Amino acid sequence: MRALDILVIATYLTGLVAIGLRFARRQRTTEDYFVAGRSIPGWAMGLSLLATIITSVTFIAYPGAAYAGDWSLLVPGILFVGVLALIGSVIVPFFRRVVCMSAYEYFGLRFGTGVRLYSSFAFAIGHFSKMGFVFYLLALTLSSMTGWHISSIILLTAAVTIFYTILGGVEAVVWSDVVQGFVLWAGIIVSLCYLLFLPPQGPHAVLSDAWTHHKMSLGSTALRFDKPTIIVLVIYGFFFYLQKYTGDQSVVQRYLIARSDRAAVRGIALGAGLCLPVWIGFMLIGSLLWSFYRLTGEHIPATITKSDGIFPHFLVTHIPSGLAGLFVAALLGSAMSMLASDMNCLSVIAVEDFYKLARPRSTDRELLRAGRVVVALSGVAAALVALRLAHTQGSALSLYYTITAVVAGGLAGLFLLAFLMPRATRQGALAGLLACLLFTTWATLTEGGKILDLGHWNFSWHDYMIGAIGHVILLVVGIIASLLLPGTPIATDLTWHGWRHKQSQSRIHANI
Repeated sequence: MRALDILVIATYLTGLVAIGLRFARRQRTTEDYFVAGRSIPGWAMGLSLLATIITSVTFIAYPGAAYAGDWSLLVPGILFVGVLALIGSVIVPFFRRVVCMSAYEYFGLRFGTGVRLYSSFAFAIGHFSKMGFVFYLLALTLSSMTGWHISSIILLTAAVTIFYTILGGVEAVVWSDVVQGFVLWAGIIVSLCYLLFLPPQGPHAVLSDAWTHHKMSLGSTALRFDKPTIIVLVIYGFFFYLQKYTGDQSVVQRYLIARSDRAAVRGIALGAGLCLPVWIGFMLIGSLLWSFYRLTGEHIPATITKSDGIFPHFLVTHIPSGLAGLFVAALLGSAMSMLASDMNCLSVIAVEDFYKLARPRSTDRELLRAGRVVVALSGVAAALVALRLAHTQGSALSLYYTITAVVAGGLAGLFLLAFLMPRATRQGALAGLLACLLFTTWATLTEGGKILDLGHWNFSWHDYMIGAIGHVILLVVGIIASLLLPGTPIATDLTWHGWRHKQSQSRIHANI
């Protein structure tokens, strides 16, 4: 890296540390630390959602996918906006009324402590595994671009992220996300401008070449479930983002930090609306990269064997000093925003769903101290996982990540059971969870015969379908078991019907 690039990166990291120091004095209670005193303006909350959803993996995976193929990965992202339009105006105010800090409080109210703890654990183990991979992939990418050692990058990003998250709580996370949002857009715009105007043929030729060769196609319309066709991606995207909006602490926490219901709804809509253009921007970068190297005839080094390496190579060889540093800062920031958000979320559920249950008489000061300890421990543990991946082929961890994929499923189905079915019981929810676990285990292990080959008994559809089917199985089995097994529904006012009734009664009283 050139001196100006390093200066830009250092300035950005220093700014993140300054944000943590800026908000450190405000973190006096768990209300401040976990939900920012419910004082964040809607626009800032929306930018925070954008930075949380757009990870460093997006920087590499989306351009790489578009370069190698088409825009099929964009299809699930469209559902991010579609699912919000379908349920946002109901779900956001509902969670703001029902839960205090943890999204999984709701499952506890409907189905008891056991289901609450399971859902918290499922979220935690899934996101912790993601944190380790993000640390590792970020370091791998930056190492190829800068020549810095992978371990040094992991340790540096972990130290800065843990520092400002411990000090400033979710408020520091949100405002660093706001900065990251602007840096992200700057990086995308700079990259697109260079890709369009560097080739001597001009922008029109670059765009026309990509369009003519179907590099902007959304994929196959065939009615097949064993390939990533549009129908498979739509189903996958619907359930994936339904789980995001209803069973993901990192998103639900954004509902809770806003100043009002209206600010929360507008903020979530803004964040979801901004995510789609960002995804389109990265897809367009990938398509233009394909046209750029095709039209210019420029040689791609033989060391680049995967499409994911094309975009970093272009940045290193064509973006001038300073601007390249800006993009590296954006890449760093996107990873650190997601990691900081996940650390804070893991801290919330560790304190609210586990620590308070084990020590119900704890003071708020003790809970706040425990929350900071969890932030530090989760960040250090994720960095250690990344270091392990960096020094091995990752085979020792393959079984662990397979297990996390199994355990982390089904939360969208669990929410649908709790919210839509007044007669759902704790016994029904447990039966549904068990059925989902059994199916997901079988499908994950036998999909394509990669881990366990059972011949005709293998899961024959694409692996994108496993999660979606798991949600449906949990819902259906949960309904049937609730009707057949002994048990009494509890907190039935916390369902769709009960919520509508409460809202109508509130409006009647307000008019009186």
